[in-house]
Amino acid sequence: MNKIDKMLLEKVSSLHDIKLGAFNIRKNGEVVERKSTKEIEIVPKKDKKGIDIIIKPNVQNKAVHIPVIITAGGLNDLVYNDFYVGENSYVTIVAGCGIHNTSDDNSTHNGIHSFHLEKNSHVKYIERHVGMGKGEGGKILNPTTKIYQKENSILEIETLQLGGVTKSDRKTFASLGENAQLNIQENILTENAETAKTSFKVTLKGKNSKVEVVSHSVAKGESYQEFKSNLIGKNECFGHVECDGILLNNARIVSVPMIDALSSDASLVHEAAIGKIAGDELIKLMTLGLSEEEAEDVIIKGFLMG
Repeated sequence: MNKIDKMLLEKVSSLHDIKLGAFNIRKNGEVVERKSTKEIEIVPKKDKKGIDIIIKPNVQNKAVHIPVIITAGGLNDLVYNDFYVGENSYVTIVAGCGIHNTSDDNSTHNGIHSFHLEKNSHVKYIERHVGMGKGEGGKILNPTTKIYQKENSILEIETLQLGGVTKSDRKTFASLGENAQLNIQENILTENAETAKTSFKVTLKGKNSKVEVVSHSVAKGESYQEFKSNLIGKNECFGHVECDGILLNNARIVSVPMIDALSSDASLVHEAAIGKIAGDELIKLMTLGLSEEEAEDVIIKGFLMG
């Protein structure tokens, strides 16, 4: 792989030349390298592009990396990745896509993921999106995630998209069993004329199931962001959605909440706050010697990464 490939891999999955554990690296629609271990098996699909990641029961503190990089203009990539997590396992999954497009044609990646968590399993899933390259062609990412959680399972999701992605449309669907927990943290920065849309539909089926979705976003320039959430409580459960956004220049953020309590024991909450950076915060940092632009960057970084 060349320098650009390695840079993209580092940004989306923290992979270096030496790769530990199970991994699958995909470039421009094709598999570059793949490795399974005795605890985690990666199997290519026979009927379509993609892989099955099979994590055996009782696997503890292991990781699997499945990054995608695109350096070709005019590519429309579609891949299906399905995760099967055995009982009592605790693993970290690192995914994401980096696009470096220097052409005038769009480069697009559509990743369709599903998670099947067995009883008492625990997964931390990290997904990073990066767009780079000075070409006029778009850097477009459209991830879809489907989640099925059984009793006492835990899924933690962290998504990060910090500029450079021309368009993204992230869709997440989840179904939670008894005592299952789903925690989602997304951080998004859009600039110029970029567009980012996210939507979450979570059905809390099992008793004492719980979901928390926290979205922190910053929209700059002429960019547009759209956040939609739909919590459906079918049992004694708890759901909380928090959407906080900072607006700069002529950008726009739209937040659309929906809450549907089908049980009298369901507790569902939605909070949203969208506004500009407080003037007193800027002044405080500027008194320490920072310019207004530098102070603004410090506040944004703290908001997205803190």
